[in-house]
Amino acid sequence: MQLVAGEPLEYLGGDMVVEVDHPAVRALAGELRAAHPDDVDFMRAAFAWVRDRIRHSVDAQDPRITVTAGEVLSAGVGLCYAKSHLLVAVARAAGVPAGLCYQQLTDGGEPFLHGLVAVYLAGRWHRQDPRGNRTGIDAQFRLGREQLAYPITNGSTGLDLPEVHVRPSPNVIAALRGARDALELCRAGLPATP
Repeated sequence: MQLVAGEPLEYLGGDMVVEVDHPAVRALAGELRAAHPDDVDFMRAAFAWVRDRIRHSVDAQDPRITVTAGEVLSAGVGLCYAKSHLLVAVARAAGVPAGLCYQQLTDGGEPFLHGLVAVYLAGRWHRQDPRGNRTGIDAQFRLGREQLAYPITNGSTGLDLPEVHVRPSPNVIAALRGARDALELCRAGLPATP
């Protein structure tokens, strides 16, 4: 899939959600960077850290809402969007351009967004899915050939949205900020468009 993105340098700054300057985010990025000076090795380690150490809210049956990179890191839990916010913040804190991507999925009902990350490595953008693995889901860090939690195949009803966003989707942020329970948000309906 051909991703649509701006210049890589546009994907290095932070904001109120992708908290590049949060002390805990900086500390994690520094720790991972010290152990993995190469950008690809660093991103592989950062991806695995977020995927495996931050629990997905639904898998953990944890109703807490986390939005910002710092909140996710502190709570140790988040939906796909929140986990993506953290991974993008860690990447950018270490100088690796990273953005936010989305898929539009269906689960037999209304469409909803799934959050992904795109990192700029080896001269091109590569999507990664830090959602977290469980039975039936095996997302891996890959360059070239994606291995996402929810691959879109011929005949499936999902859509891969090609845009690499500098900032999180306003619809995603509004949904998260307007919710009191992550599990109820998933049952009631996640946003369908960025």
